[in-house]
Amino acid sequence: MLRRFLLLLLCLLPSLSLQAQVPYTAEILWDEWGVPHIFAPTELTLFYSYGWAQATNHADVLLRLYAEARGEAALYGGEAYLESDKQVRQLGIPAEGNANFEGMSREWQEYLDAFAEGFSDYVVQNSNLIDDVWEPVAPIRGVDILRLGTKNLRYAFTAGRGLRAAQQWADGTLPPAEPENGSNAWAIAPSRSASGNAMLVANPHQPWVDAGLWMEAHFIMPDLNLYGATIIGGPVISIGFTEHHGWTHTVNTHDGWDIYELTLSEDGSSYLYDGEFLPFETSEEIIRVKNDDGTFDDVSITIKRSVHGAVLAERPDEGKALALRVVGNNTGSAIEQWWEMGKAKNLSEFEAALSNIRIPMFTIMYADNAGNILHVFNELIPVRESGDWAFWNNTTPVDSSQPALLPGDTSELVWTEYHPYEDLPKVLNPESGWLQNANEAPWTTTLPLALDPADYPAYFAPPPFVWPRPQTSMRLLYEDDSITYEELIDYKFSSFMELTNAVLDDLIAAASASDNDTAQKAADILAAWDRHADKDSVGAALFTAWALDYIQRIGFAAFAVQWDIADPLNTPRGLADPDGAVQSLINVATQLELLRALGGGMDVKYGDAFRLRYRDSGVDLPASGGFDVVGTFSVLTFVQDNDLRFYPVHGDSFIAVLEFGTPLQAKVLLTYGNATQPSSPHVGDQLALFSDQQLRDALMTRDAIEMHMNRSETLPSY
Repeated sequence: MLRRFLLLLLCLLPSLSLQAQVPYTAEILWDEWGVPHIFAPTELTLFYSYGWAQATNHADVLLRLYAEARGEAALYGGEAYLESDKQVRQLGIPAEGNANFEGMSREWQEYLDAFAEGFSDYVVQNSNLIDDVWEPVAPIRGVDILRLGTKNLRYAFTAGRGLRAAQQWADGTLPPAEPENGSNAWAIAPSRSASGNAMLVANPHQPWVDAGLWMEAHFIMPDLNLYGATIIGGPVISIGFTEHHGWTHTVNTHDGWDIYELTLSEDGSSYLYDGEFLPFETSEEIIRVKNDDGTFDDVSITIKRSVHGAVLAERPDEGKALALRVVGNNTGSAIEQWWEMGKAKNLSEFEAALSNIRIPMFTIMYADNAGNILHVFNELIPVRESGDWAFWNNTTPVDSSQPALLPGDTSELVWTEYHPYEDLPKVLNPESGWLQNANEAPWTTTLPLALDPADYPAYFAPPPFVWPRPQTSMRLLYEDDSITYEELIDYKFSSFMELTNAVLDDLIAAASASDNDTAQKAADILAAWDRHADKDSVGAALFTAWALDYIQRIGFAAFAVQWDIADPLNTPRGLADPDGAVQSLINVATQLELLRALGGGMDVKYGDAFRLRYRDSGVDLPASGGFDVVGTFSVLTFVQDNDLRFYPVHGDSFIAVLEFGTPLQAKVLLTYGNATQPSSPHVGDQLALFSDQQLRDALMTRDAIEMHMNRSETLPSY
């Protein structure tokens, strides 16, 4: 028996040796837009290659972001990053990343390490292209991916408002206004589609900088053809599609965090909880800060935690402190869920990936080639014993100086469990034939309404309510009962200002009746305007300036009739204070007239005032699309540039418009381009398409890729 075994083993050795010599290489075909199409035989090779590709396009930004997620950015970038390092250490992000990594399977640890190694190998082999300040951050490790994911997913997205509210409480001032992360998502059933195929629109709105940036990529393996995008630094596609299915996300109305006000003992070492003072968990950490002369200083900080979570701020003189509790402390499992969603072949497999909720927030909108459409209000929702949305929702300050707080002295308000997938609001294949979300609560995902808020706990989401952008999202789908693929693309770029339906007629009438010459001239311009924020529209800049000054400042009190769920597309309407609205119009029109010498004025073309500019690309093109407040479906948030014109900092980013026929129709765009490296030709290179409201074909086959290929790389064996 032993002899037969040895002979068998000897016979196998040559084949085993040959197998070991097979190079498990990957090929990256880079297309003309800087999109990596990665052909890989194994997951390990795929992840290695994607790390390499992300470094190719975003090394400088990502090295800095990985350093920030370690709480070590000041070590490389100096004192400017000290406060960031303090907050990262305070929140415990490095330790949480370590724990997440240790809790993953060995298989997934190897995947993340492979991504990190691919990224690091690129940096080492292309050091001449890397920023000298951040190059020493490499090599990165798999745990760095989880740290950055925790910083972004758990704290920037899920609890970003909580962090800002705590800072407000600590400073005693209101934080600066920031654009909220948002998105549009549509799913259209065969019954509503002119072709009889299901369709999907992915349209996230994120900051055009740092951790808001998307990376477009294409994964091709023997059993996978997955296209899409991920927030840079992440190792998997998080909005994507295959020939079988597709999905996208919006930032949903979630309450995944709470801030608790703690009562401190006299010496500040403990806090009141259920009738007794409990000591804080404390630790000391050292942050090394690089000085301009190359020397280093060590800054010592004290980290405190209560049973609620990280202590973010203290007022020792008042005997008070704030602690933050946040859902979703396992970013690694969220990465695994996205990977499972991408590998699904049908609705059943996709829902199986969703059923064990690991992504802590984001609406999920889905469509497939079997004709299914699905909207899931995906969220880790704490199980709460009592209270409604207004009680638990800490996102709105109670007054001008205080964020809403929960009392931290009782365990009754400290949640420990989450609702299962079965409890979440979801709609599958509605009779209407369409689903949409534009960051409002799930109740208005379709018309007629398919969800009743009374069927869910009152703390799940706010009561039904929409503003102009969700309203235009609903209207575009509701009013077209046979939508073509071409129409779907046109709708995606719609710059119609939904706010005009509510107030423009009243504003024109009141301004025309005014005895002020500026008001009358403004009224004439607005009356002749087409109500769109297209680049050649005259009147759009004037109306935008007025809406930002008046509607955004006054809020819904500006309307004579408030929004009514019984008439969701035609309310709110009218101006509650026409005289005040006209005075605001006079003010902004006067300011615009002061810019006439620079080509401005109240009759300026929209695209002459609002420009598409990005980083140091040199691109300077007219923009279409507008602020959320005016209700355009195509969303951009602008800030003023040095020449007094405006450039986007947030809004439309990765766009995909899909029809699940045979073959799949897929058009995409990454508005600002697929790279940030200064040496890359792809910084801002898609803005010309965006300015002309055009999409690109998603290249899903090797033949199509090779027709548009810029270069190819064969990576070494992994």
